[in-house]
Amino acid sequence: MTTRSTPILTEHSPVPALPAEGLIGVIAPAGPAALDTEKALHWMRSRGYSLRIFPGVTERDGYLAGSDEVRLRDLHAAFADPAIDAILCLRGGYGSPRLLDQIDYELLRRNAKPFVGYSDITALHLAISRYAGFVTFHGPMLNADLLGDKQAPTEASLFSLLRGQLTAGSLLAHPVAYPLTTLSPGIAHGRLLGGNLSMIAATLGTAFEIDADGVILFIEDVNEPLYRIDRLLTHLRLAGKLSRLRGVLVGDVAGVDSEALARLLKQTFEPFRIPVLAGWRSGHCDPNLTLPMGALVTLDAGGQSLVLEQDVVVRA
Repeated sequence: MTTRSTPILTEHSPVPALPAEGLIGVIAPAGPAALDTEKALHWMRSRGYSLRIFPGVTERDGYLAGSDEVRLRDLHAAFADPAIDAILCLRGGYGSPRLLDQIDYELLRRNAKPFVGYSDITALHLAISRYAGFVTFHGPMLNADLLGDKQAPTEASLFSLLRGQLTAGSLLAHPVAYPLTTLSPGIAHGRLLGGNLSMIAATLGTAFEIDADGVILFIEDVNEPLYRIDRLLTHLRLAGKLSRLRGVLVGDVAGVDSEALARLLKQTFEPFRIPVLAGWRSGHCDPNLTLPMGALVTLDAGGQSLVLEQDVVVRA
C-alpha cells in the first residue's frame, strides 16, 4: 500500500542546517558495502560530527543491503528520529526504486532534514521531490566518496551546503582545474532536478517519474556506452520531458568519449533552444560536487555558472 500524497509542484522547502557537533545517520537504501566502522567514526569525529549507523548497513541480501523491509525501516527511522540531523547514504547500486511505493512521504515531510546520496539514490531524490517537497542533496556517499579520499572539493562542497554557508544568491563553485563546456548558451531559471540518467528513465511511466515542468535538468551516468545514453535521452524526449525543460546541466558521464557525447547532447537538446552546460563534476567522479535537488537556481550556460536562488537550509 502506497503512502504517497498529492505531488508537490511549488517551490521546495529548505531543510534544517547541519549543526556543529551534529549527529549524522548512515543508511543503506540500495546496495551493500563493507564498512570500516572505526574509520567512519574517526572520519566524522575529526570533523566534529557523531555518526549513527543504522542496522541495515551491516546486512546483505544478494545485491541489496538487507531486505526491502529492513531498508525501508531504516529510512523511516532515520527521518523520524529527532536526534538525527542529517542522513547520508552508504552507497548506490540497486534497490532504491523497490521502496518508492512503500515510503511514508508525510512522515518525511514532517521531519525534513538533509538527505544525501547519488546514483541509485536518484530514485529517492525524485520521489521525495514529488511527494514531500523539500530540498535533498545529490552528493557524496560515505563509502566510496568520503572514506574513499576523494579530492578536497568533494567534502567542501557537501558541508558548505549542509551547514548553510551558501545562501540565496551564492555561486556554486566549480574547480577551475576541470573546464566546463558550453553546448548551448543562454540563461535559465528553474528548479534543479535529476541525477542518474538511467534512474530518471527507469521511473518514467510510474507515479514517481520526474516532473520536468520548469526544471533545470541535471544528468550524470556511469558504465553506459554512447548508444545507451542516446537511448535514454530519446526515451525522455519521447515521453515529452525534454520539451518542458528550461535548461540542462550535464555532470560526469564516465567512460564515454567527450567529443562524441557533446555531439549527441547537441543533437538532443538543440531543437528545444535551451541553455546546456556540460562537464560539471558531480556523479561517479572525483571530485564529486554536491547539488541541491529541488532548489531554485539560475544556470548561465554561456557564463558557465550556477547560482542558488533560494536558501537550501535554514539555521536554528
